[in-house]
Amino acid sequence: MRAHLARVDAVLVQALIAAALSFAHIHDIAMAAGQDGWKAWAYPISVDLLLVAAWRRLRSGTAKAAAWCWFVIALTASLGANVATAGLLDMTDVPAWLRILVAGWPAVAFLGGTLLAHSAPKAATDESDAERIEDQEDEPEATPDPPVQPAIESTPPTPPVPVALVDHARKVAAEHHTRTGIPIDTPTLRARLGVPAPMAEAIAAQL
Repeated sequence: MRAHLARVDAVLVQALIAAALSFAHIHDIAMAAGQDGWKAWAYPISVDLLLVAAWRRLRSGTAKAAAWCWFVIALTASLGANVATAGLLDMTDVPAWLRILVAGWPAVAFLGGTLLAHSAPKAATDESDAERIEDQEDEPEATPDPPVQPAIESTPPTPPVPVALVDHARKVAAEHHTRTGIPIDTPTLRARLGVPAPMAEAIAAQL
């Protein structure tokens, strides 16, 4: 437990040191760009708040693309101030483009903070899903439909066979037996008579 607290304390101390140094560097850049008085102190506060807002959105797991975009913008502003005050920039003669960036930063920070803080949170979606689940639980269970019994194919009724057709079929069968020496089969009888298959079977049964 003590080792864990020691690690946490070290991280907090390191974070406080980094935040204080970055805060001072951004303040110096704002002062050099002509933003004196309380305005110079407001710039580092706006950068840190935008970093915190972007980090909170990243931790929440929603709209990560927008959160990463604004996190990189705020981090670039902080790192840029740290590098610029390390002797790479003449603080007594700040270029015009840097003055423009410093003057336009409040609008950029306001836009980013507003988008990160007031976009639709994921909790609303979770609540709507929970309400939908509760509504589904309140609905009465649907009675399952009875199983459908397979249809039993019924044998079509045997069509009535005219006596004259039966007599003709006997002649055809006799002629076939005389010519081939074997009894006539149903397909051949059907072909010779030109009748449907059920009727041919009924006639063959009477021969």
